[in-house]
Amino acid sequence: MHLKELIRALKPHKTIPVTPWRANSLWDLSLTRVGILFFGLIIFGFGDAFVVQSNLGNAPWTVFAEGISQRSGISLGLATGLISIAVMLFWIPLKVKPGFGTLSNIVLIAIAIQIGVTYFPLQHSLISGIASAIFGVALVGFGSSLYLTCALGPGPRDGTMTGLHRVTGVRVGRVRLGIEVLVMSVGAGLGGRIGLGTAIFALFIGQSIAIFLGLVARLTKSPTA
Repeated sequence: MHLKELIRALKPHKTIPVTPWRANSLWDLSLTRVGILFFGLIIFGFGDAFVVQSNLGNAPWTVFAEGISQRSGISLGLATGLISIAVMLFWIPLKVKPGFGTLSNIVLIAIAIQIGVTYFPLQHSLISGIASAIFGVALVGFGSSLYLTCALGPGPRDGTMTGLHRVTGVRVGRVRLGIEVLVMSVGAGLGGRIGLGTAIFALFIGQSIAIFLGLVARLTKSPTA
């Protein structure tokens, strides 16, 4: 890819592009599609773990998971999975339907986070911590761009967000902000870490996802289109 093409590819993408591996339904499975989905979710979990290992604070939902982990004595990965299951209970009144990607999200991200916090190095300086947090945000953006373009169902948190938006009419951004501020505040009260890493995640995660969606759109675009 030439430099000009790379620059165009890295422009933020405001929508989820239609890719060759996009599913026609929430349970439209193929080996390629499931492989891309699983890879994206694992990369997402590893990215979250890099933010945790920055030692500068966690992503909002991981602040909550860490608080639950510290209070209960269970692992961070298990706490993440259990929170995802609990969040899906809100899907019942919101009438949101899970897909294969939804269930995969619960399992694989929790496992990947636990592997990451077990084996990735914990940072002990400001510079290395910032680098770890930024790298983590980039991985979450990359992983998101892969699993979202599979169209096999939203994650538990995203499904709740869009469901609340549909029922209440409140803008998606405001719903997401309200949910994340709430869970982060509760998590901090339980002992979860908030800090510079949390701010880096909050400020750049949207841009990271948009950039990688743009890159995926560019790389999968038909030459004759």
